[in-house]
Amino acid sequence: MDIRILKDKNNALLNRRELDFIVKYEGSTPSRSDIRNKLAAMLNAPLELLVIQRIKTEYGLQEGKGYAKLYENADRMKEVELEYVLKRNAAPGTETEGEEA
Repeated sequence: MDIRILKDKNNALLNRRELDFIVKYEGSTPSRSDIRNKLAAMLNAPLELLVIQRIKTEYGLQEGKGYAKLYENADRMKEVELEYVLKRNAAPGTETEGEEA
């Protein structure tokens, strides 16, 4: 899997970086968590502050276009992001705030 960042914009108002990227892969489409792990490693950033908003793949191509946001702190991320986006980006098997066991 190869990730290339197309656009890296700093959004000072929301205390985050906004990234447009392309992911190229062989075989099956990589999971959101795999892409998130690789992107966090590339940016040398903490995984828990990286949110992938969307990944769009096209039929017949082994690449996807995505949009991610890297926050400066977790408090600001929880204020700005919608709950379903945070749940979608949570690691499998972990619970987020507000969930009852």
